[in-house]
Amino acid sequence: MAKKTVATLQKGGKNLTKVIKMVRSDKSGAYSFKEEIVPNEKVKDFFAKN
Repeated sequence: MAKKTVATLQKGGKNLTKVIKMVRSDKSGAYSFKEEIVPNEKVKDFFAKN
């Protein structure tokens, strides 16, 4: 059953990318990570925005 689900998810995943950006907090100065799954065309836009 799991193989069928994984195979279904992999068909549409070729045009998506998981991006991770390190963001610094203004209040504490600590770093946190912001993760999103975006289309391949929007990867540069994700890193460009603050």
